[in-house]
Amino acid sequence: MRDDGELASASLVELAVSRLTREILGGGVEPGERLVEEQLTRRFGISRAPLREALRLLAQRGLVEHMPRRGVRVAILSEADIRELYAVRDVLEHHAVATTPPDADLAGVAAAVKAMQEADARGDRFDVANAHREFHVAVVALAGNRQLTLVYESILVKIQLYMAMNLRREAEVARPHDGVHRHERLFDAVSSRDAEAVRAALDEHGARSYLA
Repeated sequence: MRDDGELASASLVELAVSRLTREILGGGVEPGERLVEEQLTRRFGISRAPLREALRLLAQRGLVEHMPRRGVRVAILSEADIRELYAVRDVLEHHAVATTPPDADLAGVAAAVKAMQEADARGDRFDVANAHREFHVAVVALAGNRQLTLVYESILVKIQLYMAMNLRREAEVARPHDGVHRHERLFDAVSSRDAEAVRAALDEHGARSYLA
């Protein structure tokens, strides 16, 4: 049984993970940017131990990289990495669609659409991006394969890291609410229970231009 000190330490780790994830995936820090421990401990008001544990967890998720004798930086994805991630994502999505039962409960997908609409109304790009990811995870989860969903979600987190670089560009060139409307159309396809329509909608979704 953990004591209060251990519980407090765990909560500090969660705090650091949450704040750093939001900064990284929200486009607040650039890929390759160093994360300086002294600065982060000051900003978050925590000691080095929970911060280092948080950075270890983020490294497991592929969001940061430890560099020998040079500290930690936001992870960098090469063009080859990005192509491979999208290829794996497409395979997993198509498999999930092909194995989704016709009576699958769409409540999770509908909830993600609602969360996306609400975040868009607030103008919160980070929450919109997270809702995009949760939407796709919910679509894949319809297949009822937990391990598939876990692998798929880990791929999407890395893709969101790449797409964080484009959040500012999206805000500049995209029409307001474009991302929400794309997902509403995809939800319509999912609601039709037509596997071919869902696959076609996913293929036409435009996720290689903007976060999805």
